[in-house]
Amino acid sequence: AGVSSPESDATILLAHAWGIDVADVQRERLLGHAPGILVEEHFHTLIEKRVGRVPVQHLTGRAAFRNIEFSVGPGVFVPRPEAELLVDLVLAELGCRFKDVGIVTGEMRGPVVVDLCTGSGAIALALKSELPTTSVYSVEIEPMAFSWAQRNRDDLGLDVEIHCGAAESALPELEGVTDVVVSNPPYIPSGMVPVDPEVRDHDPEVALYGGSEDGLRIPLAIAARAAQLLYTGGLLVMEHADSQGVSLPAALGRTGAWSEIQDHRDLVGRPRATTARRRADPIA
Repeated sequence: AGVSSPESDATILLAHAWGIDVADVQRERLLGHAPGILVEEHFHTLIEKRVGRVPVQHLTGRAAFRNIEFSVGPGVFVPRPEAELLVDLVLAELGCRFKDVGIVTGEMRGPVVVDLCTGSGAIALALKSELPTTSVYSVEIEPMAFSWAQRNRDDLGLDVEIHCGAAESALPELEGVTDVVVSNPPYIPSGMVPVDPEVRDHDPEVALYGGSEDGLRIPLAIAARAAQLLYTGGLLVMEHADSQGVSLPAALGRTGAWSEIQDHRDLVGRPRATTARRRADPIA
């Protein structure tokens, strides 16, 4: 199969080569303005690379997520629009539990959110941008992706703590005091190689594969850590593959750590994310 959106991609790449916004490309054309020879050469080089299935985001160095553009490139998972659902689910939870401040064990404070497997930092930074009173912490195991997340945080000037390490043992200081744990973990089943070259050849394997035939070994290990981080009644929000809309909720239910387990569909109707609430008496 070829590039799925050639016209859109070409417009994005032309805008990048020309040094203008995508919205301005059509206006420049209507005004009879044409890019110079050097821009044309750069554009054709970018098109050749795109035909070779290098992701548009790697060619421009930018990826849009929510209302923010993030820096991305080799070594980091490119944030996808469908993951924006996770941000919506977190914001809905915090909107129900908090107004300006929250009340936990008699103390007034803002909400605490942990993003495990943060990658580029897109989810964590979007949450901080849209709900500034939230204390946001994020964790990434891959050093290159961690560096991209740090760069995005610093470029955006958002106060998010980013840690490099394993999600399964992260942030012991937040055990039992976290309101929401959100995660877009690796979840592709072992042996199920992605069809799209943009994913297969350019996203880091550590961000893709879930470590078992059903793809749930790593997500369930991260969920187990989430159960330790959350206080009773806190919420887990986790993305999953289209094929895991039944299997992940069922697996979480078998642990005994969760109640109110629900699956949620994305904007195109595919199973996309599971939410689950930390039980008062989780079973080890």
